[in-house]
Amino acid sequence: MSQSPPALHPSEQHQAITAEDGTRLFVRTMPARTKGGASHVRVIFCDGILCDGFIWKYLWNDVAEYADVAHWHYRGHGRSGAPVDKSRIDIAAHATDLQSVRKHLGDPPCVIVGHSMGTQVALEAWHLFPKNVKGLVLVCGSYGHVTQSFRGVPILDTILPKVMDIVEKQPDLARAIWTRVPPEFALKMALFSRDVDPERVRGEDMLPYLKHMTHVDFPMFLKMLRAAGEHSAESYLEKIDVPVLVLAGEKDTFTPSSLSKFMAEAIPKAELVTIEGGTHVAPIEQPELVAEKVRQLVERAASA
Repeated sequence: MSQSPPALHPSEQHQAITAEDGTRLFVRTMPARTKGGASHVRVIFCDGILCDGFIWKYLWNDVAEYADVAHWHYRGHGRSGAPVDKSRIDIAAHATDLQSVRKHLGDPPCVIVGHSMGTQVALEAWHLFPKNVKGLVLVCGSYGHVTQSFRGVPILDTILPKVMDIVEKQPDLARAIWTRVPPEFALKMALFSRDVDPERVRGEDMLPYLKHMTHVDFPMFLKMLRAAGEHSAESYLEKIDVPVLVLAGEKDTFTPSSLSKFMAEAIPKAELVTIEGGTHVAPIEQPELVAEKVRQLVERAASA
C-alpha cells in the first residue's frame, strides 16, 4: 500500500499517530493562511470509504485561507496502517480514530466535514464525542444504512453477502482481480454511467481515487461496507444542537438527495443545499459553490 508522498505546501505537515488499538493513522495539517475570523476553529476532513483525500483537492486550500485544516486516512486506507484489531472497522471505530486525531491536534473547537461514508463518521463523532464539535458539514452522504440506498434500491444488501461469501472462499483470487482493475477503464465506466458529471469532472481529479481504491484490501473493504450498511444515526439526528450544512448532489446515484433532505429536516439547525447537476463527487465538480457554502457554515460555527 506504499505510495509516494504528495508535494507539500511549505506550511503543511504530515504525521503518524497511534489509535487506541495501536493502529497507525496518517494525519496531515495546515494552519490558516490568514489569522482572525474563523481561524480558531479547526476544520477536519473525513473521507468516504476507499478514499484518501481526492475529494478535498480544492476545498483543502480554500478552507485553509481562513481556518486551520486537518485531514486523516481511515485504518487500512492510504498511508494509514492496516487495523491492528481487524474487527474494528465499523463507523464507531472510525469515530474513535477521529477522536484520537482530535486529541493529537490538542482537541480544539472543530467543524467536521464528511463526504459519503464520512457523513456517518462525522455524525457518530458528534454522538460519541460531542465536546468541542462546533459544526458539521455532511457532503453527499447518508445518516446510515448506505447499502440499502445505492441507486435508490437495496441492491448492495442483496449482493453483498454473496460477494463476501465468494471472497472468503477465494480471498487471493479476489485480491488479484481487485488490484488489476485499470483506473482508466473505471473512469470511462463512471463517465458512461454518469455517476460523475462528464462535463464538469476532470480525469486528473478522479484518477488518484481510482488508483488508490485498488490498494485497499478488498475483503476488509467489504466488511467495512457491510458495517456502514448496518449503522444508522437516525435515532439521534433530532438531538444534534450545532450548526449543520447538508450538501446534496442533485444527480447523486450513490446516496440519493432524498436522504440529504431527510437529514436536514430531522436536524434542528441544519441547512440543506442541493447542488444542481451535482453527482456523488460534487466537491470536485463545482468546487467554488461548495467552498462558499462551507465557508458560511464555518463562520456560523465559529461565531456560535
